[in-house]
Amino acid sequence: MDDQPQPTEPEGDAEVLGSSSPQSPDEQIERDPQEWTTGDDPATEAQKSYLDRLASAAGEQIPADGLTKAQASEHIDRLQEQTGMQPRES
Repeated sequence: MDDQPQPTEPEGDAEVLGSSSPQSPDEQIERDPQEWTTGDDPATEAQKSYLDRLASAAGEQIPADGLTKAQASEHIDRLQEQTGMQPRES
């Protein structure tokens, strides 16, 4: 028996994530973090934790006070490219 969760069809006006058909990376929309509606919200704990790992690997210090989601995302993208580190698989 397969213990993996099986996809289900959304009901009514339920919020959905993903796509009803596979998309190539070229078809996926990538938005500028500065255009995010929540970009000015404080960075999440997950972002700060991952950014801490990346910055440590790069020998950088990034002030956490006032760091927004958009700023954290931009730092993460830059440091991933600089260090070659990618997120851990969950």
